[in-house]
Amino acid sequence: MGYFIVIFALSGLILIHELGHFFMARWMKIPVARFSIGFGPKLWMFRRGDTEYRLSVIPIGGYVLLKIEDETEFFGIPIHKRIIFTLGGPAANVLLALLLLAFLNTAVSGISFTGIAMEPFSQALRQTGQILGAIPRLFSHSDELSGVVGIVAQGGSFVGTDLIKALSLSIFLSLNFAIFNMLPISPLDGGKILLYILERIHPRLSRLHVPLALAGWALLLGLMVYATALDIGRQFAGMIT
Repeated sequence: MGYFIVIFALSGLILIHELGHFFMARWMKIPVARFSIGFGPKLWMFRRGDTEYRLSVIPIGGYVLLKIEDETEFFGIPIHKRIIFTLGGPAANVLLALLLLAFLNTAVSGISFTGIAMEPFSQALRQTGQILGAIPRLFSHSDELSGVVGIVAQGGSFVGTDLIKALSLSIFLSLNFAIFNMLPISPLDGGKILLYILERIHPRLSRLHVPLALAGWALLLGLMVYATALDIGRQFAGMIT
């Protein structure tokens, strides 16, 4: 049961992240061609204005597809609008963490102004500090890196059927997701924002978008493969012992 809860939580975090991008696109009047819940072929859809809203076959997360024909049209969007659109995803994950912290405080200690309106901010800051402090350790102890398989396995064992633990893990993962996406590596949100700032400094630096995005994808895919291999190795080692 715990494993399904963790998978559902991860899917929800991705969807919330994409909703953040979607609402910021609407606010900045950046045209959206499609907003999908899930990936793959569509199961159901409807259209409102120029945007297609769809439910897709693989019910994990979702995505936002901007209505942009080419690179020229993309770079024609003002930089400040692109930055706000990009920040929408991580901001949505932080907001979700704050809301879940307020709910958790209420579930544990009862309804109070402090627990709902004040403590979530200090709690989120403490957890953020812990996550940031752990990032350098990934470079010195790369064998401790964990991917989706490890998150589901370890998170499922931790959560079990305890909803309080499920809330705690969801808060931690939501903050992790926000912080990870703000790392200055393209194509993560932080990397995109860094490139937008460089583009503002000198327009010719916009040429870096594609090569740095390709390099970033290669790095991230390599890390994912490495982390998944470590996770699978740990699972087999656990089964043997």
